[in-house]
Amino acid sequence: MVRRTLTPYLLVAPFFVVFGAFGVFPLLRTAWVSTHRWHLISGDEGFAGLDNFRHLLADPLFYNALGNTLSIFLLATVPQLGLALGIAALLARRGPAWQVLVLVPNVVPVVAVALVFGQLLGRDYGMVNFLLGHVGVEPIAWQADRWAAHLGVAVMVMWRWTGYTALLYLAAMRSVPRELYEAAELDGAGAWHRFRVVTLPGIRPTLLFTVVASAIGGVQMFTEPQLFDGSGLAGAGGSDRQFQTVAMYLYEVGFGRFDAGYAAAMTWVLFVLCAVFTTAAVGLVRRVISR
Repeated sequence: MVRRTLTPYLLVAPFFVVFGAFGVFPLLRTAWVSTHRWHLISGDEGFAGLDNFRHLLADPLFYNALGNTLSIFLLATVPQLGLALGIAALLARRGPAWQVLVLVPNVVPVVAVALVFGQLLGRDYGMVNFLLGHVGVEPIAWQADRWAAHLGVAVMVMWRWTGYTALLYLAAMRSVPRELYEAAELDGAGAWHRFRVVTLPGIRPTLLFTVVASAIGGVQMFTEPQLFDGSGLAGAGGSDRQFQTVAMYLYEVGFGRFDAGYAAAMTWVLFVLCAVFTTAAVGLVRRVISR
């Protein structure tokens, strides 16, 4: 009897042990470090209370990084989810070969993606500026100009994740009962109306999942803008911090200035931002689907 009672707990115990070691403990440890003046190498240099958080909330570089993060997030995520829905609808009428094709960008190493886009978006010899020049557009400094850099990073993110998201939507679409489409068609609903009143509500859980994942990934964006930066400065986000994200600023503070206490405080603020972005995005999607 005792063995039968304990067996379920023993089976799930490994998960809680791993989660406690790599999830709960680092979170609590970061909270402790954030209340201290903590050098990454020399360690604890004294209790600071909430000074790190006060400094952070008055730091103009943090607000610059936050604005860049929000801008790149909106430029990348909103078109990405819309394109993924359209691609999924098209893939529903195509064979498996097309499904494999749209997944290719996701399996290509992000370093290779960054190198390719760095060449495409080069100011003097980039293919994009070459094509724009044929329609009378002056060469764009994609890395030097703030909004152009945001757009360049957003395109990289879209390239990597649109196909993957489309396959998630496609799998969800195929789980929607065919009887609902047949009933809507008998009622005289057109293709767009069927998509709006049958497909979107039917894939709502997947939509919410992708929105949550995109929001969390967008707030923590680091790899794409870091590789897009041609200055060679780790976490700088350009010569004038024109596309430095919050995660990049955190990296600069923690591993460039070795200020672990300030970086820990920024980590907790980043955690709160993830929660806020996710809640806002989920609420917006629910409102759009319910209409």
